[in-house]
Order: sequence, then structure tokens, then C-alpha cells
Amino acid sequence: MKKRIGNATRFFTAIVLAATLVTGAAFAETAGSGKTATVAVTGTIGTLNPLLMDNTEVVKYATSLEFLPLVELNSDLQFVGQLADSITTEDNLTFTINLNPKATWSDGEPVTSKDVLFTLLCWTSPESGNTGLSVYAIEGVGDDGYVQPGATEISGVKIIDDKTLTVTTKWETALYTFENNYGRYLLILPEHVLGTVPKDQLLTDAWFNAPDVISGPYFITDFDLNHYVHYKANENYWQGAPKIQYLNWNVLASSQVLAGLQSGEIDLIQQTMGDIPLEDYEAVKALTNITVYKGTPVTNQSIFINVKNVPDVRIRQALLYGIDRQTILNSLVKGNGEIVDAFLCSASPYYDASLGVTAYDPDKAAQLIKEAVADGADNTLTWYVNSGDTTFTQAVSFIAAQFAELGLNIEVKTVDLATLMTVANKGEIDVMSVQYTYAPVDPYTDVAWLLSADGWTRYENADVTSALTKSQTLTDQNEIKAQYLLVDQQVQKDVPMISAYIISSLGVTSKRLLNASPNVFGTFINVQDWDISE
Repeated sequence: MKKRIGNATRFFTAIVLAATLVTGAAFAETAGSGKTATVAVTGTIGTLNPLLMDNTEVVKYATSLEFLPLVELNSDLQFVGQLADSITTEDNLTFTINLNPKATWSDGEPVTSKDVLFTLLCWTSPESGNTGLSVYAIEGVGDDGYVQPGATEISGVKIIDDKTLTVTTKWETALYTFENNYGRYLLILPEHVLGTVPKDQLLTDAWFNAPDVISGPYFITDFDLNHYVHYKANENYWQGAPKIQYLNWNVLASSQVLAGLQSGEIDLIQQTMGDIPLEDYEAVKALTNITVYKGTPVTNQSIFINVKNVPDVRIRQALLYGIDRQTILNSLVKGNGEIVDAFLCSASPYYDASLGVTAYDPDKAAQLIKEAVADGADNTLTWYVNSGDTTFTQAVSFIAAQFAELGLNIEVKTVDLATLMTVANKGEIDVMSVQYTYAPVDPYTDVAWLLSADGWTRYENADVTSALTKSQTLTDQNEIKAQYLLVDQQVQKDVPMISAYIISSLGVTSKRLLNASPNVFGTFINVQDWDISE
């Protein structure tokens, strides 16, 4: 499971967490004649109702095959239109959404501005009772993410005409943040079909199990969310009828993936939805019936430090100097990734190589620990690790053994993900490690929360806050980049977090699947053009 979690009522976080599921229905078949392709995922699909979207990538992509977002990121990390032709702003406050004039529902009705307003009302109505998509930043929506019960409008949303509307935010918001948070994750619903359904019934309405009116390329025909979802092509898809008539999403355990690839029963694995075990990488690369794609390195194996519980900066700096990150990357991740400092991966448009990477220096780490302990600092830390992340669980044991020789005692606590989130949110950690994806085009949303009194680090710095706030007021990419460099430099100095490494996961297609190129972003943008070789 690749999951976006965190302060869900306030932020669109992008934490990527690994888990697997052993299933009893490995390769379900779709009835009917026609071209068929199978996508393997290694996380449960959870829901097919866009209003219950829990921010997992599996759920996002599974539901957006039926209900398109306004925009999507392509493999080059550029926002491209889906239902919207464009989203623009002149002041970082009011955003103009221009819908594609050709965008229609499968019943022939046009996708209109009323559909967008209706979808926003569905998310913000207290009757729906869900805050998975946080829209509290929109003018007219309460700080709790809700409008008044029974509301039929939002003061910050203005319909200009059938294909144009504006959305005004409460404070300056960078265009890339608006596009990433709302453009990509607001899956538009048909007002002319669902408008008469009471809001308090929308979360349980059986219509979402088999919608008969969609804007996307595929209808759902059958599903067992723990095992599979079957799709059939929308022949009236406004961007062109899909060439592949049937699409299967099969839920597998990671341990089943290699066998499925060997047998030819898997046609595609996308990096954020399908987990190929590291120990199987070489065997997968050796297969002759598939094409392997190295994904953009974006998933950060992050180490978060609660500065309230570890107040001496020298101890935190010692952790940065004393972890042999390159050795860990080479030995445990087989070199499939990169080493950076702070938050930004090299794929981000705001990454600045001048930040540099702190070199491994155990002697300096030992000296910092010695000085800090002499001044009264505690030389014992508790480090929480996600038990589902078996690779980094090994790494932390290695790190603890190294630091024992440097004068720092690390007590490793391996806990399940739910427990890890609980202790982190309560501020009960000294150190924790978890896989976390800072959206390369929108690091602000995550970093602003993490580097705050409420975030996992409990870290506050006026210069960091100022730079993050300023980043939302700018439009020039180089000026924005300069603000993130200031943040990264301060993090490098104060060490409220450490990037152990950035992971580059593998994606795969069978050689019979044409026109598909799996990557962290953009894989399904052209799904209607995928084809099967005869």
C-alpha cells in the first residue's frame, strides 16, 4: 500500500508506506470477449466512492478511471489538463478554472462548472461527515472544513459560465499548491445525477458501486476490494474510446508479483501501487517478457526527530553525521535511489544541488555526542520504526549498533503503523522513521506542517516559517526555489529530520502491452491509448 497520510483534516500529506496483502484470488478473470489487460496492486483498494477517498494512490487511480480530476501530473512533473483545460491565477488568491469544452459525461451531458461546485459542496457539507479532502482554505468554508448544513453555495466559488468558475482562497496560495491539492484530488461528480441524493446518503449510496454516468475511460463492472476490480471501456469517453476493452486490477501480495510476471499474468505494475520486493529486483530485471521502468526517485525514507524531546542540536547533528547513508542505500536498497539532505529530491523543480550532502563522519558524530553529554544532554534515545518496513527495520538496527560505539544509546521500538502514527501525533517519540513522499512540485503542504509546533518534529523556526509563507506568494520558479533552499539549509543545520535516502522503485509492463509507461506520476493519463499486441 502506498499511502498518503498525516494530519488529514488539514493537509494533503504524501507519506508512502509499504504493506502487503496475501490474497486468495490472485488472478481474477473478466468475463467477455475483447482485449484485456491486468494491473497488479499490492495494497487493498479500500473504497470506490470518491468522497471516501483516503488519499492512497491506489484509491485515487482506481476511482479516477471513472471520475476524472481537473488536472494531473505527467511523468515530467508538469500539470496537464484532464477535465480542466487550465487553472490560472493572477494574485495567488483567486483561481480561474477553465473546463475543457469537449468534456462530457458518458450519457452525453457536458461537464460543467455546476459539477465542480456540487463536488465541492459534497466534500464540505457536514451531512457527508468526511474530511479526507481538506478544503478549509477556500473562502466560505469553515476552519473545520465544512460549510453550514444545507448550504447550496460557497462564497469563495463563483460560476462565471458553464465552463468557467473561480475559486478564492483565504490566504495566498501558490498555483502549484492549488493544482496539486485541489486540481489532482478533486474527482468531479455529476450534479445532474447525484444532485437530488441527500448529502447524508452520499457516503453509502450504492450508485458508487456501479456508476452508470462517468467522465473517465472505464466503468466498473465487478469488484471485491480485497482482491480485484474489473472495468469495462467507456465507449463514449470524450477523449476517445479505450483500445483495451477490459481492465483488471488484481490485489496481490508482494511475494506473488515475481511469479505473476514470470507467467505473463501481469501486464503492468505502477511504482506507487505495486511493491516489487527489493530481493526480487534482479530476477525481475532478468525476465525477457517484460520491460522494466526505473521510477522517478521521490519516496523519502525519512527520519523525524522531535526537537522537544531531543533539544540539544549537537545530538541531532550527530545523528546526521553518524549514519552511513550511502552504505545503507547500497546494501539494503541495492543502490536504487539517491542521497540528499533535508526534504527535496533531485526531481523537484525546487531542488538546489548547492545545498550539498552532509558527509558521513563518525568521528565528528562521536565528538558532538561527547560534548553534548558533558553539558548534560541525555545519551539515550528511543527510535520508533514501522514494522511493515522490513528493509529500514534492518537499517535502524545497523544504525543503533554503530551509535553504541559512538557513545549514543538507541533503543529501537518496532511497532505497527497505527501505533507509530499515534505516538508521533502525540509527540511521544524521540526519533521515528517512515517512508514519506514530499510531492516534488508541492513540498509546501507537507513541510509547513512537519516543521511546526503541531508537526511530528515539533520544530519552530521564524526564518523557516517566513520562507515557506513567502514561497506561496511568488510566481517565479527561481524565486520559489530560493525560498526552499533557505528552508533546506536551516533543516541541514538544525536537523529536525534526516533523509536517509530517496527510493527509486521499479515499474513494469509486459511486452504485449503497448503505449504504457509506468512512472510515479502520469501512468494513467493516456490509458485510453493503451493497446494489446496481437
